[in-house]
Amino acid sequence: MNKEEKRLLRNRILDIRNSLDKDTKSFMDNEIYNRLIKSELYLKAKSIFIYINFGSEIDTMSIINKALEDGKDVYIPKIYRDNKSMKAIKINGFKDLEKNSMGILEPINDSSYISKEKLDLIIVPGAVFDLSGNRIGYGGGYYDRYLEPIENINNKLVLAYELQIVDFIDSESHDIKFDYVITNTKFRKIKK
Repeated sequence: MNKEEKRLLRNRILDIRNSLDKDTKSFMDNEIYNRLIKSELYLKAKSIFIYINFGSEIDTMSIINKALEDGKDVYIPKIYRDNKSMKAIKINGFKDLEKNSMGILEPINDSSYISKEKLDLIIVPGAVFDLSGNRIGYGGGYYDRYLEPIENINNKLVLAYELQIVDFIDSESHDIKFDYVITNTKFRKIKK
């Protein structure tokens, strides 16, 4: 699977995801939310690194609210385009966020970050996933670079609609695999 084939697959899946009607999306978001908050992964995690949903992504705002209510430490990604890096920044609420140049909410102040080795649960975004732990992201490579030093820690979770799961994604050596996936129909541990 070359870059062009991956781009076409990403676009095809995103077109389907973007075309979900509001009620269907809301129902599936709720299924994913309920599976996540009842999971051992969530219940045991004291620190959660989670992205803010954008566009037609699964609603992560309700998960963030719940985690804050449950007294968990919530960390949101802040990206640094100059050196293509990312940090996990602690927030106390949505007031700690502002839109970046791409229109995505991210932390205003980056002084309260955590080292990646100390994160209990990392929720990784993406467009397309397979059941071997491979993903097609949005092309920036931020998560692969961020996760590379901790790829052996089994704490990387993907939230996806079942329609985003495909049979096979050809992975490259720098691609970091995820460990679990929660969809609107199932919780799966990835067999690697």
